Amino acid sequence: MAYILQQLLKKSAALYPGKTAVWARGRSITYRELEEKSNRLAHLLQQHGVRKGDRVGLYFPKAVESIISMFGVLKAGGVYVPLDPQAPADRVGYILGNCGVRVLITNDEKRRGLSSETLAALELSVLTAGDTKSSNGGKVVPWSILAEFPADHEPKVTLTETDLAYILYTSGSTGRPKGVMLSHQNALTFVEWCAETFKITSDDHLSNHAPLHFDLSVFDVYNTIEAGATMFLVTEDLALFPTTLANFIESKGITVWYSVPSALILLLLHANIKRERFPSLRTVLFAGEVFPMKYLRRLAESLPGVDLYNLYGPTETNVCTYYKVEPARLESLDKLPIGIACENTEVFAVNDQDQIVTQPDESGELYVRGPAVTYGYWADAEKTAKMVVSNRFQKHFQENMYRTGDLVTLAEDGNYYFLGRRDSMIKSRGYRIELGEIESALLSHPGVKEAAAIAVPDDIVGNRIKAVVSAHDSTALKPAELQQFCAARIPKYMIPEIIEFLEDLPKTSTGKIDRVRLLETVPA
Repeated sequence: MAYILQQLLKKSAALYPGKTAVWARGRSITYRELEEKSNRLAHLLQQHGVRKGDRVGLYFPKAVESIISMFGVLKAGGVYVPLDPQAPADRVGYILGNCGVRVLITNDEKRRGLSSETLAALELSVLTAGDTKSSNGGKVVPWSILAEFPADHEPKVTLTETDLAYILYTSGSTGRPKGVMLSHQNALTFVEWCAETFKITSDDHLSNHAPLHFDLSVFDVYNTIEAGATMFLVTEDLALFPTTLANFIESKGITVWYSVPSALILLLLHANIKRERFPSLRTVLFAGEVFPMKYLRRLAESLPGVDLYNLYGPTETNVCTYYKVEPARLESLDKLPIGIACENTEVFAVNDQDQIVTQPDESGELYVRGPAVTYGYWADAEKTAKMVVSNRFQKHFQENMYRTGDLVTLAEDGNYYFLGRRDSMIKSRGYRIELGEIESALLSHPGVKEAAAIAVPDDIVGNRIKAVVSAHDSTALKPAELQQFCAARIPKYMIPEIIEFLEDLPKTSTGKIDRVRLLETVPA
């Protein structure tokens, strides 16, 4: 049994050396090639000083080199940090600085977009494409240099399952993203459960719709490699148009699909989703946001015989509960359960009296314990102490559990139902978004006096984002200007779609912005 992630690749490379492991952008790579090229990259990284626990950034659009890079960093003993290739340079620079990235795998175009301060902190950039000439930012080497390093073995490094494997940055309430630390054990707990539950085999064709900096991609990458299956990366150009995406699913013979519900809804609304069109498809998994029942019923009708699963869990635990959709029950359900705990994981709700919920229809905040729980947040001890807490419900040994911040209720059949968030975090298009981070970006504009971000429920994307702003001079500030200003500071999916202006934002008796009144008085 594997205890570190790269052992999954070693096993499958031995069993299926000539089989296609990864396909992207019309190119593919076999298991033997993936094993050998990641070995070469690991040697290169170690030669340039990467040691156990060092963070290595991955900053380029999805490609076969993405998967080579993940395993290359792991084999060098490092911790990979996947970055959103569409994020503003300021956000990328913050993340690189926050976790002390000295080595970056990128391409020439993305590297040139980084600030001089960010580049100055780098000791090495490995370019997957483009010109390697550079006057700052440490040494720059081309991907072709990998040919100079050994392919038949990986470097020697002592790792255990408790070592970090990767850090995923998610939206933060302070206006800056926070890095969730995930160990080999955290990932493998999830991967092994998936392998058993969904019966992934070497004959499967898995899609990878989620961005590689999004936790849904952990299933796609590592369950593919664990089973010796083939993964087809859904690149930005494929994901943009539902008809193109449907053609992709059909032509690649996808057997297991995993995405946010909004992607499936767009396929339902704009593509020809029929069972006979996708004869290979056997399992559809979705997570990241609530799936509106009217669309889920339509999906089940369109894909009879395909197993549908609702997976739930924050990045800090990966998936911790699941529910297998029962088509016969869909008409009677008002909303979908998030289900029961995955194996080797325990979940329970804690009510306002700090007691574990045991009776049907009781509600409380969901807690998670087990080997899938994160260590916490990189370089943020205060946030870690707030969310990763000691298990006060047992006194015999030291153990941590994770507070999800999600309110749930327990049903008579043992399934949990999601009620909402304790804080201001929302989901839109599957992304976790802190409204505070949007407000921070808006307030950094010199013309903005006050700002509040509001989530407007939407059946297709989960929530659309609206901002209400009080400007110092409302006649001098336009919505398009603010949206363009935000685009340089936060990801595209966080930019408010609608911006409205008020002379003053309503306040509570304590002087805080009255969000309840805003929702009541400002039309959606």
